[in-house]
Amino acid sequence: MRFTPWATRLVLTLSLSATAFLTACGGGGGSGSTAQVRLLNATQSYAQLDLTVNDKTINSKVAYATVGEYGGVDTNNTATKVLTSDVGTSISATTPTLSGGNNYTYISYGFAGAIRTSLLQEAETAPDTGKAKLLVLNLAPDAGALDVYVTASADALDTATPVTSNLQGGSGSGYNLINAGTFRVRVTGYTKKGNDLRLDIPAITLDSASVNTLILTATNGGVLVNGMQLVQKGAVKNYANSLTRVRAVNALAGTPIVAASVNGNNILPASLPPNTTDYYSFTAGASTTSITVNSIPLTVGSPSFAAGGDYTLLIWGDASAPQLSVLSDDNRLPTVSGNVKMRLVNGLSVAGSVASLNIDFQAQASNVLPGTSSAPVSIGSSTGSVVTVNSPLKVDALYNPSAGTSSGLTPLTANGVYTIFVMGDPNAPKGKLSKDR
Repeated sequence: MRFTPWATRLVLTLSLSATAFLTACGGGGGSGSTAQVRLLNATQSYAQLDLTVNDKTINSKVAYATVGEYGGVDTNNTATKVLTSDVGTSISATTPTLSGGNNYTYISYGFAGAIRTSLLQEAETAPDTGKAKLLVLNLAPDAGALDVYVTASADALDTATPVTSNLQGGSGSGYNLINAGTFRVRVTGYTKKGNDLRLDIPAITLDSASVNTLILTATNGGVLVNGMQLVQKGAVKNYANSLTRVRAVNALAGTPIVAASVNGNNILPASLPPNTTDYYSFTAGASTTSITVNSIPLTVGSPSFAAGGDYTLLIWGDASAPQLSVLSDDNRLPTVSGNVKMRLVNGLSVAGSVASLNIDFQAQASNVLPGTSSAPVSIGSSTGSVVTVNSPLKVDALYNPSAGTSSGLTPLTANGVYTIFVMGDPNAPKGKLSKDR
């Protein structure tokens, strides 16, 4: 088996099992030989994709979470492109080494502007009857290092042992030999099986004497992952994530006590502002959300949370007229390695109190209204930056962590994802820098 990742925007550092992986680069194989290739579309940004090799169409209109039919290609002419089916624009181009007589699947994944392609050689020897082989590919670099558990359906994670641990983005586990059967698969953050569930597949079937690949790809929120099971030289089955992640922020003016729960889970214990919580995972869809301000229920309806998404419940305004904004969070890593992503969330209590984000005296977001968020910006990391939030309605900065400090600087760690919250009364605002990733 050969697995080779290429990136159009981000170079990945691979940690690959030496017994399972070989690096492919350069031109073709032996003289006059033919290989069989096909495309798996794991790219959520494009509903359909085409695959060409040496400008010959191999697959066309391959829908998301499906795989095309094999087509023969000359191993001496392997210039390969993945193209959008509607316009025909190339979103990935490689020239891999292919060996004659072998089968390969190109896996296209990522998001528009940061599409990556990986090559899976399908030549693993089938196991004995009653056994199955399982390879896990972490093609979700935004999600970070992952642990993967394969258990009986009712087994708790507390005592479970992962089939692969600390699986970095862009890497594979090597093949695991396990019993054939139907199992539950759960993916967690590295060493965080108790509180960081990323994917829960209730039942996945590994047939007797089969070779399988579990492909993990990023979701829109960037932290949860989707799964696809690819049978060697066979079909693909999609296991879309059914979870969502939600956090709550008490940004009200004054000293009201606020509590919040989602689907019966207490995500914001009764507390004074300003207060922000960690993210909690729930089943996606319409929710049962309850918020109280000084023990008085706030009418919020049933906010709906999309599968794979990250959300912030921003409780803002004045205690006499509290408001709720449901903000969609983009916690994907910066597309430029070494940069940071940052956004501004305005939780000020007075309507019209716009805010602007400035980093090293450069405006990064302007005129952000209360109850809203700016779009994330990608900027260079630094060991110390001047970070302020200002308003044209105020002489003094709404947020200025450098004031009164010895250095006057805020470190911005490479590949970090940040949110700056400004909250409460604009005449006495409270600010917080949250490192979300």
